[in-house]
Amino acid sequence: MHYAGYEMRKFKIPKLPTSTNKSIRFPDDLIEAVETAIQGKNCTFSAFVVEAVRVALENLEEDDEDVQS
Repeated sequence: MHYAGYEMRKFKIPKLPTSTNKSIRFPDDLIEAVETAIQGKNCTFSAFVVEAVRVALENLEEDDEDVQS
């Protein structure tokens, strides 16, 4: 099906990824900085940290690829 020149993908109900509760200690100043960064945004502390870890892991992979090249 096309809509206004775009091909529409079939809608699929997204599956939530499985998750495990992990307890981690953060320095107080880091907690304050994250809470300030997400204030007024539709983001939880956990979502922010998960995304930050994902980006950090991607950066590490890129660094490893650069070293191996």
